[in-house]
Amino acid sequence: MNFTRVEDIGDVRQAVKEALELKKNRFQYQEVGRNKTALLIFFNNSLRTRLSTQKAATNLGMNVIVLDVNQGAWRLETERGVVMDGDKSEHLLEAIPVMGCYCDIIGVRSFARFENKEDDYSEKILQQFIRYSGRPVFSMEAATRHPLQSFADLITIEEYKRTERPKIVLTWTPHPRALPQAVPNSFAEWINAAGYELVITHPEGYELDPQFVGTARVEHNQRKAFEGADFIYAKNWAAYKDPHYGEVLSTDRSWTVDTEKMALTNQAFFMHCLPVRRNLIVTDEVIESPQSLVIPQAANREISAQTVLRRMLDSLHSPA
Repeated sequence: MNFTRVEDIGDVRQAVKEALELKKNRFQYQEVGRNKTALLIFFNNSLRTRLSTQKAATNLGMNVIVLDVNQGAWRLETERGVVMDGDKSEHLLEAIPVMGCYCDIIGVRSFARFENKEDDYSEKILQQFIRYSGRPVFSMEAATRHPLQSFADLITIEEYKRTERPKIVLTWTPHPRALPQAVPNSFAEWINAAGYELVITHPEGYELDPQFVGTARVEHNQRKAFEGADFIYAKNWAAYKDPHYGEVLSTDRSWTVDTEKMALTNQAFFMHCLPVRRNLIVTDEVIESPQSLVIPQAANREISAQTVLRRMLDSLHSPA
């Protein structure tokens, strides 16, 4: 079993139910991971993903090895056919199967590089691990998706929703740097799979890949989108469409989530995956309000990771 997208979890409602049951006693499956090792590989910085996934694995009785590729490891070449006479001492095609020798499950975190759209959207790094490691692989955020985050987001929504089918708004917000589309792509994918009402609001030019937008309604008027919303999910992303892929087209501060906009909602809860740039993405008043779910949302990262890892361990124990 590999876990890279919403389809890999099966019925999302059943997965959330399973996660909420696990949350009641997160140490009930400690024997499942006994004498099994999880290797967590980070090509990019991490706080919540690193801590939550390591905690989830230890809850299941697993050994955990954490490798930061950029610190303490040989610099890795990722392209075939390259004459390696530069600063990269090892090729990923040797490194990956070697890593597989030392573990039972591999987690990979590798962001979009914004150098080549085709490479990013084909998930070149993640797919090489799936192909060459000989181990089940799960994504701890890849170029196009962040499924453990989105699973945690959905768990949080299930815990706090006040109606059976809430209105959820994913809103673009300003940021000085070009950020990947992974979180908004994945969030849209999971909310659509859950069958909830989803509105995506962003300035012109920030359209996401249609395969992720799916059945969501796109609204370029942020205030209109907020009307009657039950959840507001704020996130920045760089442009997807060519010829501006990976570019920052706007830093318009009028898109910052503030109390005036939140007043247009149905007393909506505020969500963000963190880290968040205060008073740029969201004002202090909103993120510190009782409606802010950013901490419970982050805490549920442990639960989403543990639910996925438990399923992966079960698949290892099952006969082929």
